[in-house]
Amino acid sequence: MPMRCTRLIPLLCLLVAPLAAHANPFEHKLANGLNVIVKEDRRAPTAVHMVWYRVGSIDEKNGLTGVAHLLEHMMFKGTPNVGPGEFNRRVAAAGGRDNAFTNRDYTAYFQQTPKAQLEEMMRLEADRMRHLTLDPKEFAQEIKVVMEERRMRTDDQPPALLYEQMNAVAFQASPYRAPVIGWMNDLENMSVEDARDWYDRWYVPNNAYVVVVGDVDHDEVFRLAEQYYGPLEPRALPLRKPQEEPKQLGIRRLTVKAPAELPVLLMAYKAPVIRDVERDVDPYALEMLGAILDGHDAARFPQRLVKELRVAVNAGSGYDSTARGPSLFFLQGSPSEGRTVAELEAAFRAEIARIQKDGVGADELARARAQLVAAEIYKLDSMFAQAMEIGQLEAVGIPYRANERLIEKLQAVSAADVQAAARKYLDDDSLTVAVLDPQPLPKTPRPRSGAVPRH
Repeated sequence: MPMRCTRLIPLLCLLVAPLAAHANPFEHKLANGLNVIVKEDRRAPTAVHMVWYRVGSIDEKNGLTGVAHLLEHMMFKGTPNVGPGEFNRRVAAAGGRDNAFTNRDYTAYFQQTPKAQLEEMMRLEADRMRHLTLDPKEFAQEIKVVMEERRMRTDDQPPALLYEQMNAVAFQASPYRAPVIGWMNDLENMSVEDARDWYDRWYVPNNAYVVVVGDVDHDEVFRLAEQYYGPLEPRALPLRKPQEEPKQLGIRRLTVKAPAELPVLLMAYKAPVIRDVERDVDPYALEMLGAILDGHDAARFPQRLVKELRVAVNAGSGYDSTARGPSLFFLQGSPSEGRTVAELEAAFRAEIARIQKDGVGADELARARAQLVAAEIYKLDSMFAQAMEIGQLEAVGIPYRANERLIEKLQAVSAADVQAAARKYLDDDSLTVAVLDPQPLPKTPRPRSGAVPRH
């Protein structure tokens, strides 16, 4: 479901990374512009190898939505040296696992294998960085897989459909208004030439960086990077023009009708993201506000709206302070039986008004901070999580070496900061309200096309 709480991912993840591995990363930039970041972690004889491309759905144009994600699928369809599907087979044969993911802001590919197989992983990734085949027949098959993925994960999932429609209304100029997977009509009209053009424009070493975390020696990794990635030629990148979202001038509302058991309410306020690690205050305060509202079982929403007032069967919040584009601060929930969406909206508003008027207590703030750290610490004690931390920060323009400062800024958030942020950003003029109006469930499920999404 798209509305899972993202409050402190990746930001609060940074709180515990130093506990997982104390080594500082090493960095080396190749002559072709590819940056290689290595973090040595000797706790297990494995290595995580990730290639991040600074391109995502934010870089798409109208009529071509979904092409970034489609190209991610096509990256597994072979090169002159590696046949279709062989990439995955070689990783599995090496005793590893691999996958990829496309985001609004980036596209990334990873393998986690025994450390002795790192060289093979680098050779495979370097090969497909510039030598992808893009066969029309493979494309024709894979576009059907992507369309079925859209049906399964969005069209047939009412909360996901609501989230998608809400973004389309909340954002007007920002490319964030379009779904990462793309609009169905764009997918239906996409061609292999569209994928090839995307690949040629963006999949170049000077638009990528490699992150390696594990039981490795950084000098050896740099040597391998020079050997396999070094020969790839850079290319001039397309000019990225700013697409700033205009100021919202009043509340926006929408209703989505879809088969579902329960209504869902989404309230999304325009919110800032971190642009200056040192000078920004509000994004850190909004992170903490989200934790106070929905960071643990005793937080305000589950305690007040679910347990005490019983106006909701579930109630939560979500916010991501790190992104290339604008962000939203979400409130989300479903009303209890016998209660209405209007009553739930009123309850959400009342809780926000209480914070705007009375603020939050010091004990409440401390408890939220402690709960957030406890919830994330074990998730991040892994090589993969460390690689994700580095990659995600770099993707949105925050140097990964700023992670300790981000932690300090978050820990310095005061109750006054939280109250001020709530007053400044949780305002009707920047609010979009989306309601899922549940329709009768179908008696028989939609037949599947037979195309199974790869991931």
